[in-house]
Amino acid sequence: MLLCVDIGNTQIALGVYDASLDGPRPPVVRDWRMRTDPRMTSDELEVAFDALLGTYAPHVRGVAALSTVPSLLRELRMMLDRRDDPHVVVGPGVRTGVPLLVDNPREVGADRVMNTLAAHAIFDTACVVVDFGTSTNIDVVSAKGEFLGGALAPGIEISMDALATRAAALRTVEFVRPRSVIGKNTVECLQSGVLYGFAGQVDGLVRRIVAELGSKAGPVTVIGTGGLAPLMAGISETITEYVPELTLAGLRLTYLRNL
Repeated sequence: MLLCVDIGNTQIALGVYDASLDGPRPPVVRDWRMRTDPRMTSDELEVAFDALLGTYAPHVRGVAALSTVPSLLRELRMMLDRRDDPHVVVGPGVRTGVPLLVDNPREVGADRVMNTLAAHAIFDTACVVVDFGTSTNIDVVSAKGEFLGGALAPGIEISMDALATRAAALRTVEFVRPRSVIGKNTVECLQSGVLYGFAGQVDGLVRRIVAELGSKAGPVTVIGTGGLAPLMAGISETITEYVPELTLAGLRLTYLRNL
């Protein structure tokens, strides 16, 4: 089994793959999510991961991981260095095969690189990846698999939290589609504004990106991923594919490139 670990600012995603399977997108045998705590030590990470993995833990023979949280990246490396299994932590010097055609490649988060790698490997077209996480990342991938840049916006959950904090009469709500765009009560008004508003933001950006790429880019696949992607993909008018394990798939491919 190959364990892939994506440590984000809000959640940690783990998934195990059957190491004997080939192809760009073999099925995830099992996956888990846990809340990110930037104060966790390497020992606490190890205990938490083993508890989640359960009976899968003894079968792990390799690990591919990334962390966009600097404090946890250090602890992650310490945890993995204690293991006998081969492991790859995505960062400078790790071969991904993704050309970063931006002003400062070191600014590009490891998760965005993994999404680019997986998107191109799976669809083999130019792609726009919309990752609904702590921030909403919209990344542009050329038909050759190059990372061309993109757009970043505040994430849905932190935007809702900020609104509830600053407006005394408003509160956080469940992220579900309301009965209609025209809300009939405060909860539905908030749900409509947040969900359809963010869908409109994403669709507007995607349409501008596709227009800027032009016809020379060829067909463009628009992919939704991240925690709220199942909901947003059903509301967005431009997202055509939903790949929940996109970052984990990129980690798996990077592991294969480096070991």
